Amino acid sequence: MHYADYKTILSPKNGMNLYRGCSHGCIYCDSRSSCYQINHVFEDIEVKRNAPLILEEQLRRKRNPCMISTGAMTDPYVHIEEELQFTRQCLALIERYGFGLAILTKSSRILRDLDLLKSINEKTKCVVQMTLTTYDENLCRKLEPNVSTTLERFHVLEVMRDNGIPTVVWLDPVLPFINDTEENLLGLMDYCIRAKVHGIICFGFGLTLREGNREYFYKQLDRLFPGMKQRYISAFGNSYVCNSKNNRHLMTVFTELCEKHNILWKTDDVFEYLQTFESKNQQLSLF
Repeated sequence: MHYADYKTILSPKNGMNLYRGCSHGCIYCDSRSSCYQINHVFEDIEVKRNAPLILEEQLRRKRNPCMISTGAMTDPYVHIEEELQFTRQCLALIERYGFGLAILTKSSRILRDLDLLKSINEKTKCVVQMTLTTYDENLCRKLEPNVSTTLERFHVLEVMRDNGIPTVVWLDPVLPFINDTEENLLGLMDYCIRAKVHGIICFGFGLTLREGNREYFYKQLDRLFPGMKQRYISAFGNSYVCNSKNNRHLMTVFTELCEKHNILWKTDDVFEYLQTFESKNQQLSLF
C-alpha cells in the first residue's frame, strides 16, 4: 500500500472512497478500467492520508444530514482495513454526526463493525449492500478468489436481518458462458429470499468490458477457462455491454421472484431507497 494526499473525501453526491485499488482479485472488476485513472499497480492500494480527519471536517460543514455511500469503486473492507481501520473510524464519525449510511462490500469483515451499523440504523438508516454473483462455492473461489465466498456473504445478510438492518443485494455481474444459468440465479435468489433483503439491483445478466478491465479479464479467462476468451471475442467483439444469450429468460425469472416476495427490483426504486435519508429520532419525538 502507499499513501496519497487528498483535500476531500466526499464526492458532490456524498459518495466516499477511502482506498483506490483492491486486493480481492475479482476477475471481472470494472474498477480496473483505464477511465478511472488508477495510475499504480491495482493491488498496491492507495490510501487517502488523514481520510477520517478530512471526512469529519466535511460532515461538520454540512447543513443537513444525508445518506453517505461507500464501496462503489473500492471495497471499504479490503485486507488493509484490518490494520488501518479507516472505514471503522469513518463509520464512527457518520454515527456521531447523525448521518445515514449505504455501504457496499463483498467481505464478511463488515461484521467487525456491527455495533456501529446498528447504532447508525437506530438513529437514521443504515443499508448494508452485498454483491452476489455466483452460487457455486468452487466457482466463486475462481472468480472472486481473495474475498468472502457467496455463502459467507449470505451469512452476513442473515446477521443484518436478525439485527434489523436493511440489506440490498447487487446481482452483478453474471458472466456469459460461465454462470449465466437459471440454476445459479435460483440459488442466489434463495439466499436473498431467506435473508429478507429489501431490494436487489440487477442491470441485466451479463457484464461490461472496456479498456483496462477487458485485458485483465481475458488474461484470467486464459488462465482459468482455456478457450473461453475466444468465445467472448466471437460473441461480443469489443462491445462494452456483453449480455448473456439467456438474459431475457433470466430477467423474467428474476422479476417474477422479486414480485412474489415483495423485493424491490426496479433500479430507480432501489437507488431512491438507498439515497433517501430518514431521521428516526424525529419520528419518535412526534409521540
